Amino acid sequence: MAMQWNVFLDQVQERGEYPTRVEAERAARTVLGLLGAHLVGEVRAELAARLPETFALILLNPLRAAEPLSADRFVRATAAWIEGATEQTAFWDVGAVLSVAADAAGEELTRRVLLQLPPGYDLLFGRPQDTTPPNAPRTTGD
Repeated sequence: MAMQWNVFLDQVQERGEYPTRVEAERAARTVLGLLGAHLVGEVRAELAARLPETFALILLNPLRAAEPLSADRFVRATAAWIEGATEQTAFWDVGAVLSVAADAAGEELTRRVLLQLPPGYDLLFGRPQDTTPPNAPRTTGD
């Protein structure tokens, strides 16, 4: 079931600490447009089905990417599309939007989304993955 428009934007506005809903919506439109260019097939369609209709359409009709962007380049691209943004504010924008999208998607779909993206996106979605190989010794940091 799709997340409602008001709920989605309220959560983005809260997580991004935006003073206005307009700023939250601008971030959501930009980030989801860029994300849509990196997802294909059923995964993109399933994620769109869990987003409010306007954002689903943005995800399904994305800006075109010539190549997959690394997580760092995704943040830089976001900064380029949002007037007055810096890489630091864009990182905040991306995290606010993608963490709400991940909540809407649920853990299983978010895992499949992350499989389509280059390494590093797990942090942008607020879902850090343990990348330690199964047989590697664990360190305690002591």
